[in-house]
Formats: sequence, structure tokens, C-alpha cells
Amino acid sequence: MTLLLLAGTGEAKRIAWGLADKSIKVIASLAGVTRSPEPLPVPTRIGGFGGEDGFRSYLRDAAISAVLDATHPFAAKISDRTARICGELGMPYAQVVRPVWTPEDGDNWTAIATPSDAVNHIADGSTVFLATGRLTLADYANLAGQRILVRMIDPPTAPLPFEGGEFIIGRPPFTQASEAALFRALGVTHLVAKNAGGQGGRAKLDAARELGLPVLLLDRPKMPVAQQLASMQDALLWVSSLAPVKMAIAP
Repeated sequence: MTLLLLAGTGEAKRIAWGLADKSIKVIASLAGVTRSPEPLPVPTRIGGFGGEDGFRSYLRDAAISAVLDATHPFAAKISDRTARICGELGMPYAQVVRPVWTPEDGDNWTAIATPSDAVNHIADGSTVFLATGRLTLADYANLAGQRILVRMIDPPTAPLPFEGGEFIIGRPPFTQASEAALFRALGVTHLVAKNAGGQGGRAKLDAARELGLPVLLLDRPKMPVAQQLASMQDALLWVSSLAPVKMAIAP
């Protein structure tokens, strides 16, 4: 059996480590968004597949037996395409889906359906920490005129697609304390983020609660109709059900 692990998230990293010493062949795939990704303990390919035809060819040429999709919950195009093609080929497919974030006492969250809705909740003269990823910056162009702060892991290779923005370089993990200190130093008045779920990005939301900042959370896109797994343990059990190998599954 050869498993294709669509990676790029903390969950994918933990799953890769959970499968690294098992008698199963695993190939991880990274989209290549980050220039120097942290190495995974399994063979890893980096970059796109070349569209739908390229993905089909890769599945065939690499003799892939099953696909475990542990991409970001907002990578909707990748997940939709993968689920559909696997369904057409009769290939086992499952998606690791983190639970969404839900507000706690003291949170001041507003859900938005589209990026363009953010401007309706942000007054002129605001300083906005835009934590939605560099690939979707153009979707927030109607925020031009505010002070927009965008954090990136790697130094930018192109300017922001609208005026009033500046880049901040930082590599996770971040803590609530470090995020709160950063927001204070920058004079942040609003946080805009995707409702990605998981622990990796939670610190900025906790920092916003500590500082009493309003948060705009972009709703998730619709997930493909497919088997969904909520945790690393569920993912390892799913793989184990496909390949009769011994798995040490943590409780």
C-alpha cells in the first residue's frame, strides 16, 4: 500500500510522524507555499501536481492506493478536486477536519461570510491585523485606506495589492503572551482571521480576548462530501483499517 498524505498543517506533521516507522509506504505532498518547510519524516514532494490531469497521472505513476487529506480547512479547491477524483477512481479518501473555533467568555467575535464583508465592521482609522494568508490578500482590497498589517513566514517577493499595508515577518509557533505584546506594540484595533480551528493559530484569538479586541472570523468553505476525521488518532485508525499493520494509537 502507498498512502499519499496531503500535508502542510500541524495535523499532517503529527500524522506523518505517527506513520513514519510503520510498514506502510507514505508520500507527503506540500504545496510549496512556504520556502523552507520543516522536514517531514517521510518522503516528501513539493509543488503542485499540474492540474487535474497531472494529479490523475501522479496517482497512477506513483501507484497511490489511498489519499489522506490533511490540508488546511480553507484549501477548498484542493480538497474538492481530490475527493472527486478519488471517488471517480474508487480510491479510498478521507479528510482530516479540525473542529471550528467557538467563542469563550470575553471574546468579541463576528462571523463574516466573505472577505469583502470585513470592511462593514471596521471604522476608518483602524489598525487591522490581517491573519488570513498572503494568497487571499487581494480579497481584502476594500480595506485600503486603513493601516493593514500582514504577517508572513517568508520575506515578501511582491508588494501588498492595496495601499496602507505593511508586512511583518514571523515564524510560528506563537504564544498568547507574544501575540498580545505584538498587538500592543503595533496598536492593533481589529483582528481578521479565518476560522481555521486547531491549536496552532489559537494564540492570536486568546491575545485578542486579553486585549478586548474585536475579531472578524471568516466562515469556512463547504467541505467535500467524504469521510471526515477529527484527530490524528482517527487518521491513524483509518490508515490502519486500509493496511493490516500494527499501529500504536495513543488514547
